[in-house]
Amino acid sequence: MNYRFWGGLAVLLASNFSLRAQSLAGVWQGVEDEFAAKGYCPSVLRVQQRGGESVFGVLYQQSGSQANVSVTFQMEGTPTPAGLTLEHVRKLTETGRSIFRYWCAGSIAFTYDASQEKLTGHATYAPLGECTTGEFTLYRVKLKSAATVPAGALSTLRVSGRDVRWYADAELTRPLATGNTYATRLRQTTTFYLRQGYFATAESPVVPITVRVSGPVPSQAAPTATPPDSLRPRARPQVPVPAVAPPALVATAPVVLPTVLFKKTTADLLPTARPALNRLAAELQSRPTLRLRIAGHTDRVGKSDKNQVLSEQRAAVVKAYLVQAGVAAERLSTIGYGDTQPLYPAPDARNRRVEVQEIP
Repeated sequence: MNYRFWGGLAVLLASNFSLRAQSLAGVWQGVEDEFAAKGYCPSVLRVQQRGGESVFGVLYQQSGSQANVSVTFQMEGTPTPAGLTLEHVRKLTETGRSIFRYWCAGSIAFTYDASQEKLTGHATYAPLGECTTGEFTLYRVKLKSAATVPAGALSTLRVSGRDVRWYADAELTRPLATGNTYATRLRQTTTFYLRQGYFATAESPVVPITVRVSGPVPSQAAPTATPPDSLRPRARPQVPVPAVAPPALVATAPVVLPTVLFKKTTADLLPTARPALNRLAAELQSRPTLRLRIAGHTDRVGKSDKNQVLSEQRAAVVKAYLVQAGVAAERLSTIGYGDTQPLYPAPDARNRRVEVQEIP
């Protein structure tokens, strides 16, 4: 790969322009044909405005089975009412070339979903071997909560993207949290560095998100934010302290809570969930330095997009329960995996679960 050329082009694409109808400029990450029987290609698409009505960009694709096989295309196109259309112009770089491999090229019509910062693309390829059509699913990291928060107050920052990882530094050596939300108290303007784990490649971008603060820093910590009524139990859960401590629930590897299950197609906890969550709260209270990642899952019933949102809601409900039980919100991060990691053949209620994991 010509790294010098790629670096120069990346700087050009990062210039401060925006699409006229709706700003789709930026870096999108995802996959082509995630569930295709013939394979899949992790992809990174960089989009920018050229001037007037035209847009241009760079599409990087990597073989899902051979990371050393990749291609970079120059792309050009125009915005559409639904999103944008891009054409493959020419190859910029290619690795792992052989007479038995070829990359499909043609045009891609993308539809934009602003609520998820998602591009869904349908590719129509020029006839070449088995080239016919392809389906793209790409996401962009973007701040969705307020860009300015009160100094010293507990604030929940929210971003778009899939399998988001938060870091305190651009080198990604100081992890902070995972998931689409991060609860923290900021005393000064802070830049976070985010990266998506969704079909990550060596070209996956690091996205800086800057959150500013307003007002003076209070002398005492601000009170913990109260969850909305829809997430708040009727009464504060009573957390029993057993005479003999049971084995720890939480480990460094993900642990399934088998009784913490949900009603079908909802984020409503089943009654069987409360004893396990009470025990989990007690363990967190007895280990004040423990930080927890809560992962939500769904069964493979319904549309994947809705399942992704539902899994994130389920993780958020468990977090709200633990906060009401006295666990500090900043010790808990959430993430949703949708229907991508079932443990049992669908349909099975045990797939509608949460997993917990100790994090640094």
